[in-house]
Amino acid sequence: MSAAGANKRISLKLVLMVASAAFGGTLQYGYNLAIMNAPATFIQTFVNETFLERWDIQLKDYQVTLIWSIIVSIFSLGGFAGSLIAGPMTIRYGRKNCLLLNNVFLMTGALLAVTSRAAKSFEMIIIARVLVGINAGISMNVQPMYFGESAPKDLRGAISLSSAVFTAFGVVLGQVVGLREILGSESCWQYLLASNAIPGLVQLLTLPWFPESPRYLLIDRGDKEACIDALRRLRGCEVQSSELDEMLQEQAETKGMRARRPWELFTDRSVRWQLISVMVISSAMQLCGNDSIYFYASYIFKEAGVADDRVQYITIGTGTCELSACILCNLLVERKGRRFMLMGGYILMTVWAVVFTIALLYEHYTPWMPYISMTCIFTYIISFGLGPAGVTGVLPTEIFNQTARPAAYMIAGSMMWLNLFIIGMIFPFLVSEVREYCFVPFGAVCLLSALFVGFFLPETKGKSLSAITSEFNKLNFKGQEEKCVSPDKPLYQLGEVSLSTAL
Repeated sequence: MSAAGANKRISLKLVLMVASAAFGGTLQYGYNLAIMNAPATFIQTFVNETFLERWDIQLKDYQVTLIWSIIVSIFSLGGFAGSLIAGPMTIRYGRKNCLLLNNVFLMTGALLAVTSRAAKSFEMIIIARVLVGINAGISMNVQPMYFGESAPKDLRGAISLSSAVFTAFGVVLGQVVGLREILGSESCWQYLLASNAIPGLVQLLTLPWFPESPRYLLIDRGDKEACIDALRRLRGCEVQSSELDEMLQEQAETKGMRARRPWELFTDRSVRWQLISVMVISSAMQLCGNDSIYFYASYIFKEAGVADDRVQYITIGTGTCELSACILCNLLVERKGRRFMLMGGYILMTVWAVVFTIALLYEHYTPWMPYISMTCIFTYIISFGLGPAGVTGVLPTEIFNQTARPAAYMIAGSMMWLNLFIIGMIFPFLVSEVREYCFVPFGAVCLLSALFVGFFLPETKGKSLSAITSEFNKLNFKGQEEKCVSPDKPLYQLGEVSLSTAL
């Protein structure tokens, strides 16, 4: 077999594995963000009617808005819980089996959602959203690990960024399915909420045909034969000795070492600024307000002056913009670097937040201002997709070593989901109370994030973990003599061969 032919077969195997895992994985995050926009009015009416029928109480507008905010945002608390249990699940069941078992939460949630209307219970919708959130929280942590441990070194970056592409694709898919002509009508909203079961079913039918993570099989389970078989199936050819040697070397380095716990990272000065960086960037990803646009797109476009009958079609453009931007980010990130893409994305988002605020202030005085407002929404989302959407999830892999990485992902996921919950709760009140100035807080977050990246986050593109750690140590041990690393305990990037061993 020629080398080119082998590469094609490798690519095909990896593409199919990525598609199967991501279709029921990070796609669910984007999909469940988007499908809550179309039935907003119908579910609010359903809540009001339920209170009238049960207790003969007519809810006031702010009370309906509060319950709706809980229904939407409780998804984030479920995601927070999922991010906490993802680590123990992957250790016990493995990466692939964890993704498959995760569908139990999804299917149970879909069942509750589809029967909630017949049962006349909005509480069932809330529980369903919690379960779907747990599913998304587990997927957002486990899927990157599965991809990173299954991909060859030269494809690891592109495959890791594919998680963001599938998230954006999930948003577009959810917006299309949420059209009134499909499942976004008054008579079908319960089926729309339960439609997330279909991607999960696709994963259940396809993912079992792919192998477990080779690194998990070798390093965690100590099964060399299973690891070789998994590599052979994923690569489509005989296993290269260099790749297997790298895994065996990593197994030897981590022998006798346990995975670090999240709270241990907070007391370790050697990872202080790595941890601060991950927490700040993960929080900024939600506090910038981008994902809340999908929760409350109708609110935003109505404030921008868009007619009610056109809102559902315009919202599809938001998801399409992010999908296109994420694909472009995938192509540019290895050329321009992580730091450039992150800082550039947040700077552009700051600019568009300012322009959007000005457009909202003058929309009643100039007839074409609403179109400027809509343009700002699209450019804001494109700027998010070009940097923060793709790069944020890659950072924990590149700046933490193998023993600290699971704990770092748990902390990053927790920050992301908690901040998404906070924004989801306050966003409708920001829009209704602050109105024209609703994006000012988000613009401030984007500006501060860009400054943080510019001053404190080193570039990680093309650098080994030891080089990245050395740069962070300038901050971790500022004012002190830099902590020396013992030569018998070298730091390795995942899959990197040490120079001493090579010689």
